[in-house]
Amino acid sequence: MKSVCLVSGLLCFLIVTTQAQHPDWEGGHADGCTSITAGKAATADGSVITSHTDDSHRTRSWMDVTPAKKHPKGATTPMYKRVACDSFLMPTYSHIPIGEIPQVRETYQFLNTAYPSMNQYQLGIGESTFGGRDELQSDEGLIDCQRLCQLMLERCKTAREAIALAGELTAAYGWNDYGECLTIADKKEVWHFEIMGPSKGKVGSVWAAQRVPDNHISVNANASTIKKINLNNPDYFMASDNVFSVAAEQGWWQEGEEFRFCYVYAPKSRTSLAARRREWRVFTLLAPSLELDPNAENYPFSVKPDQPVTLSDLRSLFSDYYEGTPFDMTKDMVVTDDKGNSVISPLANPHLPYDMNKLFRINGGWGWRGERTIARWYTMYATIIQCRDWLPDEIGGVVWLAQDNVSTSIYIPVYCSVADLPQSYKTPGRPNGYTTGSAWWAFNRLGTLTSQRWGEMRYDVNEVWDQWQEELFSAQAFFEKQALEMHLKGEESDLNDYLTNYTLMWGDKVVHKAWELGDMLWTKYDEKF
Repeated sequence: MKSVCLVSGLLCFLIVTTQAQHPDWEGGHADGCTSITAGKAATADGSVITSHTDDSHRTRSWMDVTPAKKHPKGATTPMYKRVACDSFLMPTYSHIPIGEIPQVRETYQFLNTAYPSMNQYQLGIGESTFGGRDELQSDEGLIDCQRLCQLMLERCKTAREAIALAGELTAAYGWNDYGECLTIADKKEVWHFEIMGPSKGKVGSVWAAQRVPDNHISVNANASTIKKINLNNPDYFMASDNVFSVAAEQGWWQEGEEFRFCYVYAPKSRTSLAARRREWRVFTLLAPSLELDPNAENYPFSVKPDQPVTLSDLRSLFSDYYEGTPFDMTKDMVVTDDKGNSVISPLANPHLPYDMNKLFRINGGWGWRGERTIARWYTMYATIIQCRDWLPDEIGGVVWLAQDNVSTSIYIPVYCSVADLPQSYKTPGRPNGYTTGSAWWAFNRLGTLTSQRWGEMRYDVNEVWDQWQEELFSAQAFFEKQALEMHLKGEESDLNDYLTNYTLMWGDKVVHKAWELGDMLWTKYDEKF
């Protein structure tokens, strides 16, 4: 293993190149995106929560606020097909117009991340791809996952409205994507909505939705998790009219047999070790009393956490790479220290790109179709979304937004009513390539550098971000108290400025610090990597 660490050090410079070139599809499905959800009685402050890590090499790095708009009668809105495009400086997706659907007279403001994430009425969405049966994917439809997120946020105020709209639109205009789970939260509740195509050559969709109980948490980690569905209990289950008939037509299920949605429509996703291990890790860290088997195939759809979940808990989860468990990929990368003790090498890195995983065959299971951690070096951005019914919408809805790998990043608050984002967040890092004007590049550079000597550099980075993150989380109550006073006085213009300026200030502050930390690592460790 000493030789492994030595070679790792010699090949560190390859990481940037490898990260930029590896596609985000693994075994036919996107190798990314973890979403953790929590009902209002499962969180420390009563928030309903959804979340998302956009673990992808191809989605866009810029983001902005799309304002509410009014549209003329008869207006339409274009639909697009995502197509992988490697002709730019970095791999990304291009979007080809394929049709249009009727526009509504008024659309709501939303935070326009790669997967649009929250609107002005505290409707929030997370996402995780699970693929499903290839036979279901149809190119005849007009609506893909990113477009559906946008349509939901532009037109809906509640999770149930969003699910109903998704069913109506995809039935009429067709779903053209692979299997996706959207975790949809509003001020009262959170649902997991799993959708696939109707089968080759057809227009429509097949879907099911399950509500997370108010006192539970749940997770989707690139695998379908909805099992039995009870449509006689609409408070917890919804599904498309064809959910049983398509399965029967395809020969995947027949009447009289037990119907489990995930095994009927996405059986391969349940065998994914990368998905199951993340499910186990989330449930184990938040509900250790369950003593779940890390090698099990099935876990509950949702569980009650042992303690109310906090923002700090979720940040820790999204930074997790199984450290201290048998699945920590760095545990066997040992060297002998100056005292003759065997220790994990400071070069041991849980964020090795796939080419190095294959080269070293780490832990026997890492690589193309084996393990993967929650924290990933190719995350584009991450969100933790709070929806709170005891506050006015302008203040109650907040997207905690981080750039790049969460384990070397920090979440800033973006309230759902803010008018703008910092310029660096709106500056494309793709397809134009490296630029110091992009927030994403600031954190991507920092994360890549930190991985070169993870055993030491991460402490330098955490020393700054941990303190700042705690400051932000701790200051939230006081900041929002001031905002609420403005709202109660009817000072809506001042309130909007107050919320927007807070986001702008913290966004600029963390991006500046990310560049500064990167420079510090270059100089402090210039002869050690």
